[in-house]
Amino acid sequence: MQDSAINYKNLNIRKGYGVTISKQQLADLPAAAYEGKTVVVDSREDAEKAAEVLRSASVIGFDTETKPSFKRGTTYNVALLQLASRDTCFLIRLNHIGLPKSIQEILEDSSLLKVGVSIHDDFRNLNKIYPVAPDGFIDLQNFVKEFGIVDNSLSRIYAVLFGKRISKGQRLTNWEAHELSAHQRDYAALDAMACIEIYERLRTEGFNAAASQYLTDLVELARLQEEHAEQSRIHAMELREQQAQNPTPDSAPKPKKATKKRHSRHARKQ
Repeated sequence: MQDSAINYKNLNIRKGYGVTISKQQLADLPAAAYEGKTVVVDSREDAEKAAEVLRSASVIGFDTETKPSFKRGTTYNVALLQLASRDTCFLIRLNHIGLPKSIQEILEDSSLLKVGVSIHDDFRNLNKIYPVAPDGFIDLQNFVKEFGIVDNSLSRIYAVLFGKRISKGQRLTNWEAHELSAHQRDYAALDAMACIEIYERLRTEGFNAAASQYLTDLVELARLQEEHAEQSRIHAMELREQQAQNPTPDSAPKPKKATKKRHSRHARKQ
């Protein structure tokens, strides 16, 4: 890691520049596919076997999944914990078996190198139900900054380094389902395995940010984003004013119904 950091500092990237990929550039990339082995862990016995394999791994990829909520005020606990070696990802179904002690020990072992993205958020959610004191972790959000990469999300970092897009189509699926679909398993495994691939690429090969096609003038990018946001605010304000001045038939106040005059019996007779 020290050598890679020195390599980055020697690139002489101008102040205000960094590597970031746009939403459109990301969408144009081919989709990445998971090619390793997945093992669903839904018993304490399976957890023991998984822990044994993971303890011999030189680096472990880490991620979690939670059932999405589409109702305000409704939240769910973390349902799935992914721990991957270089060729196998273990999908530990926390909603079925809880957090086995053997797996908790993996998370808390300072001698076992583990890598993930935004791990603070993962453990904040995990600690709502399991008292875990994580140790031995590298957060890639911080790690990649030493190489001039300013993107924070796993999919964007992966795209910058490997030219492929991690599809997020399964992210909002039911992670508490009785059985995980093949698509869910591959999606979850790829996220954890991608953490290993990112870490090892940067650790072994480094990254020449100055030569990246995604090297960006961050000051100019921020200016354009603010300009776009301001134009959107102005457009929204003008649209509201226009609607107020020229209400549509649906929004215009409805005329009051004319009240019929009531006549006395004497008047009707006349």
